[in-house]
This record gives sequence, structure tokens and C-alpha cells, in this order.
Amino acid sequence: MWPDSPGSHYLSFPGELLMRVLQLMVLPLVVSSLIAGMSSVEKKAYSKLGLRALLYYVTTTLIAALTGIALTSIIQPGKVHSHSEMSSSENIGVHTVDSFLDLLRNMFPSNLVEACFKKYKTEYVKKQVINMTYAGETDETIAVAGSSDGINILGLLVFCTALGLVLGGMENKGQPLRDFFTCLNTAIMNLVNIVMWYSPVGILFLLAGQILKMKSLADISRGVSMYALTVIIGLFIHSFVTLPLIYFIVVRKNPFKFMAGLLQALTTAFGTSSSSATLPVTFHCMEEMHKMDKKVTRFMLPLGATMNMDGAALYEAVAALFIAQIHNIDFSIGQIVILSFIVTAASTGAAGIPQAGMVSMLIVLTSVGLPAESISLLMLVDWILDRLRTATNVLGDCIGVGVVQHLSRNELERPDH
Repeated sequence: MWPDSPGSHYLSFPGELLMRVLQLMVLPLVVSSLIAGMSSVEKKAYSKLGLRALLYYVTTTLIAALTGIALTSIIQPGKVHSHSEMSSSENIGVHTVDSFLDLLRNMFPSNLVEACFKKYKTEYVKKQVINMTYAGETDETIAVAGSSDGINILGLLVFCTALGLVLGGMENKGQPLRDFFTCLNTAIMNLVNIVMWYSPVGILFLLAGQILKMKSLADISRGVSMYALTVIIGLFIHSFVTLPLIYFIVVRKNPFKFMAGLLQALTTAFGTSSSSATLPVTFHCMEEMHKMDKKVTRFMLPLGATMNMDGAALYEAVAALFIAQIHNIDFSIGQIVILSFIVTAASTGAAGIPQAGMVSMLIVLTSVGLPAESISLLMLVDWILDRLRTATNVLGDCIGVGVVQHLSRNELERPDH
């Protein structure tokens, strides 16, 4: 931790309350949103059109997360604080193979209740063993089973996804349970919206407390500026290189000509900072200007507004690694793989409303064991990054419609479809 200054603990108390309330909602939000979301794509998701849409969403979101991870590893925006007195990584000596095995173990928890507050983690202990060759004792590091505090988000994601898909396939028999989780998800989101009214006050005090802990305000200014620049570069690469390349490879048409017809939707997304609020304009651009099939747009655009969060995935990956770098925590390859999966899943479950990224960001930070209070540093530039990543989300939705319609053109031409 940064060195404490007198009074910083008390000054940040209103912000601490905000973090506690948001962390309180992480578990019910993850469970309800995933089960409700997966069970709602009951019929068309099992069709070829639905499977292509879901494959596109997962692929582009994962690519966005990996782009963010790669850029942050190269630019290292949080390393400007490396001379400060911060905690060093406790993960020295963790083997990559064990990290991957831990990943798989956490995906399939043995106890669902325990997964709500503990996750599996291989621990390394030094043990003296008798060495017969040298007739003496030597120290050997051995791996033992262990656990760490915190929600096993990965295990809950796997279980909730499977349960949601099963409920979706049960049709009328699964309707009561689907209604329950849908209602729970709506109730939790309403609670989050109420908390968001208090968030400016909480973030202000939390940020003030963090600034008091710092030795140099210039350092944090440079760090946050580099963080914002890293996110902007990542969004630019994803919007103008990755997505157009996918469109060109699949559709074999000029992607920038296609993107030119989306300017109205993209500017609305930037202005409102909400992909859900932009939906009417997105429908207009896709159906009236690009003449896309309504079967595809009416299925994919509403689904994409809640599931396809490329910009959010990239932002969350950069933010998590930035906070880790600030605290001098080095991620192993296994932890980076876990981070990419968690970011992809968390951004997929995020609501398409302003500031919803704060809740999914908390999920990411909690899952990789990073301090949640550091999120206040990101709020300094979030007002502009939120708008940019929303525009990227909407662009990803529209490119997805073009790609899936091209791949499904044979099925769409059939009169019985």
C-alpha cells in the first residue's frame, strides 16, 4: 500500500462505504445477470444464426481484452510509480503449469457455497528434506493445496452459464425459475442505479483519500494520463484495425464504407454514453441506410447492447493491469489468462448504461485480488473513456450484424426461415 498520511483513512470513509455497497452487489448481480441472460437466448441461440452471433461476440470481446493486456504490458502506464514504497508481488515463484491447473480447478468448484467467498490457489512452502547424496538437509519448495479469500468468479460464471443454457432449453418448464432470475437481475440493477446517485460523493472522498496517501501528485497525473492514452490507443486499434479486418475477411467488402453509414449511431453513442439508449438510432442506421435484414437486426442489436462490450473489455483489462502495476504486482501467464476470461465474462454481463462499467470493474478487481479502492483513480478520466468505449461497443454490434448476416445469407433467403 501507499504510505498513509494522517487523516486519509477518515477522509476516504464515505468512499469506503460506496465500495462496500457495490461489492455487496457483485455476487447477486453476477449470478442473476448471467442466468437471466443465458436463459433468454433460448430458441434462436441454438440456431445457426444465434450460434454465429454468440461466437462473434465472444471472439471480438476476447480479442479486445487481449489487445488491452498486450498494450498495457508494452506501455506499462502504472510503472511511473515504481520508485514509490509499494507492496511487492507475493506471487514470485508461482509456476505457470500450476496457474493453469488452478484456473481449471476454479472453473469447476467442488462446493458452490464455498465458491461465493473462497477460491482455490496453489501455495508454495519451503521444506527441509534430507539429501542422501550430500549427507545433509536442503530446502525444497513444494506446492500444496490452498485457498484465498474472495469470490470465485470463474466457477460461478461456468455454473451460471450452464444453468442459464439448460433453463433456456427447458421452454415452459423452466419459465418460473427464468422469471425469478430475471426479476432478481432487474431488482439488483435498480439498486445499483440508486447507489449511482451517491457514487459522485463517494468517489470524490475516495479519490481525496488516495491523493493524500501519495508522495507525488505529478506521478499519479502522469500515470493516469498514460493509462487514458493506453485505453484510447487500444480502442483505436480495435475500432479501426481489428473490427474492419474481421468485416473485410468475412464479407469481402470495404469496411470503412460500411462504417461511414454508422456515423449517426456512433455520435449518439458518444453523446449518451449508453449503448441501450442508442438502440433506436442503431436500428435506423442498419435497417434504413444499410438495408440489413430485420430478422438479424431485431435479434442481434438488443442482444449486442447487453452482451457485446468490446470497449468495456479492453478498458477493464487495461485498468486491472494498470492498478497491478501501481502496486508493483507482477501477473504470471496463468493470471493473465484468468484475467482475459474474467474480463470477457464480466463485460458480457455489464448493463448498457452509463457508469455500469464501475460494477463490472469491481468484479474484475475482486477476482484477481486487486484493491477495489484504487478504482477511484480511474474515475478522473472515465467521463471521456466511457463515451469512447460506448462508441466502440456500438460499432462492434453493427459490424457483427454485417458479418452474421453475410454468413447466414443462405438461411435467410429460405422462405420458411
